[in-house]
Amino acid sequence: MKWLTDSWYRPQLTRFLLLPFSLTYQLVIACRVLAYRTGLFSSQKLGVPVIVIGNITVGGTGKTPVVIWLAKQLIQAGFKPGIISRGYGGKAQSYPHLVESDSDARVVGDEPVIISQHTNCPMAVSPIRAEAGQLLIDQYDCNIIISDDGLQHYALERDIEIAVVDGIRFFGNHYCLPAGPLREPLSRLRRVDFVILNGGPKESHYKMLLQAGAVINLADTNKTKILADFHDQAVHCVAGIGHPERFFSYLTSHELIVETHDFADHHDFSATDLSFDDDKPIIMTEKDAVKCRAFANDKMWYIPVEASISGELEKHILTKLVGSKPHG
Repeated sequence: MKWLTDSWYRPQLTRFLLLPFSLTYQLVIACRVLAYRTGLFSSQKLGVPVIVIGNITVGGTGKTPVVIWLAKQLIQAGFKPGIISRGYGGKAQSYPHLVESDSDARVVGDEPVIISQHTNCPMAVSPIRAEAGQLLIDQYDCNIIISDDGLQHYALERDIEIAVVDGIRFFGNHYCLPAGPLREPLSRLRRVDFVILNGGPKESHYKMLLQAGAVINLADTNKTKILADFHDQAVHCVAGIGHPERFFSYLTSHELIVETHDFADHHDFSATDLSFDDDKPIIMTEKDAVKCRAFANDKMWYIPVEASISGELEKHILTKLVGSKPHG
C-alpha cells in the first residue's frame, strides 16, 4: 500500500480518483460524531479523569513518547495514573489484558510494552478502552487514566484531549481517507484542548523534541554506545514505524552510512527479516526492538527516545484537570 501513502504526501492523480470515497468517509464520520453527541450512541464515563492522547492522521506522530512524558508528570504531581491502549497488533486471547514490562509484544502490541517499561504504571489493553480503564481503577486504585490513542474512540468520555501533529509531514494533502491521511477533518483540532507539534521547523506553543539516549545492544542491554561510535560506519537501519524516514534521516544526520530497510508500521519481525549477509551493525527503533528480543544477537542495537515539551504544558494540563468538563 506504499503507493497509497505516497499519494497522500506527493502530488499524484490517485488522490483525485479517490476523492469521492473520501467524501463518503467524511460523511460517515460526521454522522458518527453526531450520533454520540445526541446520545444515539452511548459513551461510558469512568469515575476518574481521562486524558486521551491521539492524532487525526494515519501513521505515527509521536504519541508514545508523549504518553510516557505525561505519565511521569502526573506521578510527580501526586497522581496514580493508569494507562490504556487498543494494543494494536497484539493478539491476546481475552480482553481487557494487563501489560507488564516483560509482556510479549505479539500479545499486547509493541507500543504498550515500551510504555510499561518506561513508566512502571499499571496498564491494560482492550478494543473497548473503558473496560481496560475500569480494570485499572478496580485492581490498582488508579485515580487518573491516560489513553494511548483513542481520539476517535468516542465510546469513552474524556476530560482532556491532546493531539500530536507530525511537524515534518503535517497533514499531507489535507484530504480524509482514503484520498489523504486524515482520520477526521482538520476542524477536529479546534475541539481538542492541546496540540503538540512533533519536531519540524515551524514554531508552536507546545513543541516536542525527541532526545535520543544511548545506543543499546539488544542481546545485552548492559552494553551501550553513543552514536559517535558509529560515525562513518556502514550500518543497516531498520524501522517498522509510521514514518521511517524520520529515523533514517536522524542517523544520516549523525554521519552514519545508512542502508535503509523500512517495514510496515507494527511489522511482526522474524529472524529472517534481519538476516543480512554481512557483519554490519543493525540499528533499529525501540518499538522494533521489543519484537526482536527472542532472536537478538550482538549485531543488533536500538535507540530509545525521550520527549521534552515546551510551553509548560504539564502546568496547563494540571490546571485544566481542576475545572475540566468531560468531552461528549
